[in-house]
Amino acid sequence: MPTEKQLSTRIDAGVPTAARMYDHYLGGKDNYAADRAACEELDKVVPSTRRLALNNRRFLQRVVKILTQEYGIRQFLDHGSGLPTQDNVHQVAQRIDPSTHVVYVDSDPMVLVHGRALLEQDERTVVIQADLRDTDGIFGHPETQRLIDFSQPVCVLFNSVFHCIPDSDTDGPLAVARRVRERLAPGSFMVMCQLVSEDPEVRDFVTNFMDQATQGHWGRVREEKDVAELFEGLEILEPGLVEVSGWRPDTEVVPRQLTHEWIEFGGVGRIPPRG
Repeated sequence: MPTEKQLSTRIDAGVPTAARMYDHYLGGKDNYAADRAACEELDKVVPSTRRLALNNRRFLQRVVKILTQEYGIRQFLDHGSGLPTQDNVHQVAQRIDPSTHVVYVDSDPMVLVHGRALLEQDERTVVIQADLRDTDGIFGHPETQRLIDFSQPVCVLFNSVFHCIPDSDTDGPLAVARRVRERLAPGSFMVMCQLVSEDPEVRDFVTNFMDQATQGHWGRVREEKDVAELFEGLEILEPGLVEVSGWRPDTEVVPRQLTHEWIEFGGVGRIPPRG
């Protein structure tokens, strides 16, 4: 698995990335013409994608707020964090407790540049460049070791990222989730969701399109049963595994995902006591 030094530090404006496409859907400015063009093509088949991205972001913010406020979590490890936007994990959590520590992980060099600029004066938050499959490298990174005490409960986030990696016995989503889970203290949380569709034509189109557009930096759109498998052995918080706009909405008028050619599906699991 690539180390931080081996990962590319060159930003290629001509090749779309999932992080920059997500930024465009959220209304951000840290994206290029190639990213916007890829989004336009994607929208022709899956037109609900912008709403899906917005709902996913709101899900992330609700999860972080609830785990900090109601469950006392003060450490977050965010895999595939993407480009900084409004109300990032550290901002949501540190509004509740300024002592909260956050480590962001992403392989996209643009995320590293913008993230480090944003966090230059924040000693409790850091962004590291790593492949989300490199569990040893992430957990053993000096900045992770500085900020995260893995003998205490931590929240590990895999928010809308597993569809970016292919299936593999050693480095696919299930293998990564199991590897991470084994390292967490009881009472820790794992937040996992990804793009799914029950329509095989949608799955095939998006998987093939994104694989070609990102030049191989993609996995596949999966099914709900694949996401459920990630949570085996975890205590799943209510309301269970759902389309994410339905996970503990903070208002009855929250925008819901109205079209379902594909959805963001997942939830929150807790590491049970050992023994």
